[in-house]
Amino acid sequence: MRFDGKAVIVTGGALGIGGAASELLAERGASVAIFDWNDEAGNATCDKIAKDGGTAIFEKVNVADHEAVERAVTSAVSKFGRLDSLVVSAGIQRYGTAVTTPDDQWDEVLDINLRGAWNAARAAIPKLLASGGGTIVNVSSVQALASQQNVLAYTVSKHGLIGLTRSIAMDYAKQNIRANAICPGTVDTPMLEWAASLDPDPESVYEACRQMHPLGRIAEPREIAEVVAFLAHTSSSFVTGAVWPVDGGLLTQIGGSPKTLN
Repeated sequence: MRFDGKAVIVTGGALGIGGAASELLAERGASVAIFDWNDEAGNATCDKIAKDGGTAIFEKVNVADHEAVERAVTSAVSKFGRLDSLVVSAGIQRYGTAVTTPDDQWDEVLDINLRGAWNAARAAIPKLLASGGGTIVNVSSVQALASQQNVLAYTVSKHGLIGLTRSIAMDYAKQNIRANAICPGTVDTPMLEWAASLDPDPESVYEACRQMHPLGRIAEPREIAEVVAFLAHTSSSFVTGAVWPVDGGLLTQIGGSPKTLN
């Protein structure tokens, strides 16, 4: 699956799933604009892509800020001359129930995970249309299809991403824009590392997550990025409005509960 001559924006594209997607798409010929608020990681990923012979630029942006996202999209398109795909991977995890989640935490999670995806889509769609169409891939979570205890805001945001994806797919199908969502299980990312660090025994969290998946392990970011690439590519030309679990079989079983799952 080559992306030669194509331009892609990846939000949350510095690390984790987004970082792996940025590197993979650049490796396969795409010009990649990395949107992230971590400028050190964003520049490091750009440098790695350049060292490997790819093309990437970094835009420091808070995806919750609509105007900032609009400016970043305009800047990226001005540099690349077009936009063919948007990958939305920016996201955060916080813990709490319907009673214990404070207002500011709810707003933080929904602003980044859901509003950020909407901000990226409404800035990118006119640019995709100008290129004759394109693709949007939203990184949701298995927690959009099931849930754990104590993850209210995160779960709500990831459910919302599926609704956003399907609405965009329906609204723009006739204009050659396809939108799909993926729902990863546990992935070895900085988010998982942070979540595990909240437990007195972080390794027990990793082990519990491995045991929850029928494959007996957690995913590498590159494995998720491969599915992102497929849905961004013309190889998936008859796929839109779909929700793809990429979860090592997690949702096929009954029972079991890890300490944390991202």
